[in-house]
Amino acid sequence: MKVMLGVSGGVDSSVSALLLKQAGYEVSGLFMQNWDEDDNGECRAEEDRKDALAVCGKLGIPFYSRNFAKTYWSEVFAHFLAEYRAGRTPNPDVLCNREIKFKTFLDEARALGAEKIATGHYAQVRERDGLFELVRGADAGKDQTYFLHQLGQAQLAATLFPIGHLPKAQVRELALAAGLGTARKKDSTGICFIGERDFRDFLSQYIPAQPGVIRSVDGQDLGRHAGVFYYTLGQREGLQIGGVRGRPAAPWFVVGKDIARNVLYVDQGIDSEWLHSRRLRSEAAHWISGAAPADEFRCTAKTRYRQQDVDCTVQVLADGTLDVVFDAPQRAVTPGQSLVLYQGDVCLGGAVIAETDAPFETRLRHGELP
Repeated sequence: MKVMLGVSGGVDSSVSALLLKQAGYEVSGLFMQNWDEDDNGECRAEEDRKDALAVCGKLGIPFYSRNFAKTYWSEVFAHFLAEYRAGRTPNPDVLCNREIKFKTFLDEARALGAEKIATGHYAQVRERDGLFELVRGADAGKDQTYFLHQLGQAQLAATLFPIGHLPKAQVRELALAAGLGTARKKDSTGICFIGERDFRDFLSQYIPAQPGVIRSVDGQDLGRHAGVFYYTLGQREGLQIGGVRGRPAAPWFVVGKDIARNVLYVDQGIDSEWLHSRRLRSEAAHWISGAAPADEFRCTAKTRYRQQDVDCTVQVLADGTLDVVFDAPQRAVTPGQSLVLYQGDVCLGGAVIAETDAPFETRLRHGELP
């Protein structure tokens, strides 16, 4: 079988190439450049491309390189900016997987004669009763099904995850034993197009600063912010609020944003009641199987990556949106982020969070904020 592997220049895709070749597949590697280099050179695409090329050369497999930056800009980055302008916090990795790695890349792989694609994600695919299931990776600390929950039957049927059954430590051991140059390469973190640079500085290139007031939930003005777009719920860093007379010495956290008035609201204490919610409404949900398990059902959920699963009850509404009630209050559930649902180790799908019943959001909707 001809398989096109997405090679990134990292250890995970390198070992995926090794395992595919050992399993007897006719494997090729394709490097995707999703962001054109800027003056800062933070994305390091050329360095990663050279590492990917070296691995393919050592393993004796064909290497291809394609620039998908134009598609990435229109299908992922434009949405990323629109969400921030609306005061929400998007997750570009989810869109990148749906629109680039499992759509544009899949189309290109097929054009090059591949029957299936493969990636170095920590996830697994299982076929049961004619349906393909997305199953958590064996390494719970590295599982990436959260970012893959927008995939459907057609993508899963065409996809292999060669390292999904392995712990990360063993992946590095296999790379060392095979003499792959990426064996000790540091894992990439964050978003490629931002790299190691300051997030606020990067975003200000596209969304100009709009200074405004930082205000406590009881109405005291505490300082100034550069723009409410640059902050997210639960954030502590970057507020620059010093000691406030008459207030305890506890740290301050972002609890909400009033976009219309350009006011950033904060409260003290990591467990501020203003950050907690028991219920959320989502946008229309995507189901990996093609349909919801039932109109109402119990499952577990994540509202952010690497969060522990939490028990909840899900009601599927007539328009496809979800009404989700958690068994226990959840901290900093953030509109724009993804709600991802699970039954055991199987990822059911998910949806973008639209609103919650957190005290701040409730009062903002009713115009009750100071």
